[in-house]
Amino acid sequence: MSKIVSFTTTDIRFQTSLDLDGSDAMNPDPDYSAAYVVIKTDAQDGHEGHGFAFTIGRGNDVQVSAIQALEHYFVGKETESFLDDMGETWQMLVHDSQLRWLGPEKGVMHMAIGAVINALWDLRSKRAGQPLWLHLAKMTPSEIVSLVDFRYLTDALTPQEALEILQKQVDGREYRIQELLETGYPGYTTSPGWLGYDDEKLARLCREAIADGFSQIKLKVGADLEDDKRRLRVARETVGANFPIAIDANQRWGIQEAIDWVKELEEFDIKWVEEPTSPDEILGLAKIAAGISPIPIATGEHVQNRIVFKQLLQEEALGFLQIDSARVAGVNENIAILLLAAKFGVPVCPHAGGVGLCEAVQHISMFDYISVSGSKSGRVIEFVDHQHEHFVTPVIIQNGNYVAPTAPGAGTEMIEQSILENTFDTEVGFASLNKAAGL
Repeated sequence: MSKIVSFTTTDIRFQTSLDLDGSDAMNPDPDYSAAYVVIKTDAQDGHEGHGFAFTIGRGNDVQVSAIQALEHYFVGKETESFLDDMGETWQMLVHDSQLRWLGPEKGVMHMAIGAVINALWDLRSKRAGQPLWLHLAKMTPSEIVSLVDFRYLTDALTPQEALEILQKQVDGREYRIQELLETGYPGYTTSPGWLGYDDEKLARLCREAIADGFSQIKLKVGADLEDDKRRLRVARETVGANFPIAIDANQRWGIQEAIDWVKELEEFDIKWVEEPTSPDEILGLAKIAAGISPIPIATGEHVQNRIVFKQLLQEEALGFLQIDSARVAGVNENIAILLLAAKFGVPVCPHAGGVGLCEAVQHISMFDYISVSGSKSGRVIEFVDHQHEHFVTPVIIQNGNYVAPTAPGAGTEMIEQSILENTFDTEVGFASLNKAAGL
């Protein structure tokens, strides 16, 4: 038995706004950031749990404070009491009546819970000596079902239905594990498509995406219609006909505006339109989906919990479901969302690209392939080539595919030197990071 001896939080930021990396119609100058937590125990194995919530700069200190507010649950307590029943641990945090008042199940507190839950999964899979995707894939259907909180879901998905979905995939799991290790999981790239890039850079990055083996790209849209047409024309001429191009409005439009705008762009053979309006606009997204058909909607990176995902699926408001490793309350809730998607027959194509999001969410998609959907058809993981060098086990991309991680853990551990050099001081601002970097 071991005890948790420390619970350390850090405000980590990168000044990505200088090169307009991550820029889009709603977020013109993001500074990619991580509200980071490390859970240490007194176990002799030395393993630690690392997790984070992703933000884009201002307010990252608020997210750090929210994570720190969870410390009293853990320090001085027996580690195994949390790791042995992760379903109960999830409910302990999410069902806390005072924490729920700050949501319920939404916002900075829910994301803080996700950071801690993911850190515990990182610790648990390290102790098991397995990458998280494999650790989850080796669990029995009953064990997986026990991780999910079915409160609010049973009108769409019951525990028995979830069990049956998982049981259908048992026979082929070992084959899919080996196939995944051999070929990886398909990715697509958003790197060419940031709204702040000029046309020359856009075309060059499109060519590089094809050369790197990616089978899809995505462009940010929504600030100016004529600019969108020009940029899409550049991209289409560069990649050629029939190469999938998705677009992402990052919640820029109203309902009718979204329908009208997308219809103006349909000549460019759009794979999907991502976040055309508010992620909470369930009925509006359904109306947009009907209005722009056959172009499907993809959404989910800002969807706050499994309940909203359930309703989006019930209303046929999305064609591609986009989970995010750091938006909802961690691995457990993302498993619930995977099961909902499988019930409704909708492919899951995760959002990634922010600090550590690629590293973390690949594990969820790989688990989905092995144990839930049993398929890669129509499924891709977003990839953006930023901040990977700061992680102990960074993603590896070969010929446009995510290589299945083999190192134990959830991929969420940052390099200690990177943490030290990018810890943000709210009083000094980015000058503190420039000083640490010797600039």
